[in-house]
Amino acid sequence: QVQLVESGGGLVQPGGSLRLSCAASGSIFSIYVMGWYRQAPGKQRELVAFITSTGSTNYADSVKGRFTISRDNAKNTVYLQMNSLKPEDTAVYYCNADRIRTLEGRYLEVWGQGTLVTVSS
Repeated sequence: QVQLVESGGGLVQPGGSLRLSCAASGSIFSIYVMGWYRQAPGKQRELVAFITSTGSTNYADSVKGRFTISRDNAKNTVYLQMNSLKPEDTAVYYCNADRIRTLEGRYLEVWGQGTLVTVSS
């Protein structure tokens, strides 16, 4: 089994910053891609950013220049540094790990439980 544990959400004022973390644990040999998605009330879940094991990144247009995704492959952990936060960034943020190769040779996709980010004055 593989689990993702997220941390770092909370309440922040507009213009502020937060850093989300997501650590994967379990029977892991490697993880190809790790990313963050978010879902605002009444909206569909959307991609925020992802990063591959080789460091390639991709961002939603709405967060480019404000958010930075990074990862520590040795710790199977992905981070999302969020700066210049706006009220429209308010959402539940979900960590995702895809193409996880387990020690048993299986491939999995796993989601975290979500962490709430609220941007409000």
